[in-house]
Amino acid sequence: MKKNLFDVRENYAHGELIENQLPDHPVKLFDLWFNEFQKFNAYDFNAMTLSTLGLDGYPKSRQVLLKEYSADSFVFFTNYNSDKGKEIAANPRVSLLFYWAQTERQVRVLGEAVKISREESETYFRTRPKESRIGAHVSPQSSVIESRDFLMERFKKLSEMYAQNDDIPCPESWGGYRVVPMRFEFWQGRPSRLHDRIVYEKVQTDHWKIYRLAP
Repeated sequence: MKKNLFDVRENYAHGELIENQLPDHPVKLFDLWFNEFQKFNAYDFNAMTLSTLGLDGYPKSRQVLLKEYSADSFVFFTNYNSDKGKEIAANPRVSLLFYWAQTERQVRVLGEAVKISREESETYFRTRPKESRIGAHVSPQSSVIESRDFLMERFKKLSEMYAQNDDIPCPESWGGYRVVPMRFEFWQGRPSRLHDRIVYEKVQTDHWKIYRLAP
């Protein structure tokens, strides 16, 4: 049955953003919000939308998993030969979007993506489940394939090859990216659609300009 989406409404009233209560560094606020969201035990709580500029000129977005963050970067892993990998190679400017419905919050991050070291990629790769490590070798990510059988046959073959061996090497085409942020926007839902939007914009190393945007 078709639903009239015009009638779908939410009243946002979970929290607020007040300038004189903001930390001086955006990752301090991100860390606070991220930890609060984890309390809801949401599925894939570390999911984020990564947007890149496609080689055809269209923006491209997909969900990836945040695996590490610090005061100066956000880390995720992928196949470097995937569409996103090729797009980052052509234009490293990317955006990240975190949407946390239970707390009525969004965080947008603009920055540049750079590859992490090979050692860091291999260290993380070894922590993944064996099936996931095999899967990284099996899938030519973003390439056209004839059927799912193609993947399953390759997975079966490699699983048999490594049946008695857990030392599965990290593919050269697989690894991590570190997104170095230049701008954050924190969005807090508020009543009457008068939402709070606070921007942190980097003006020099570890110094951030803070200002408010109209909703």
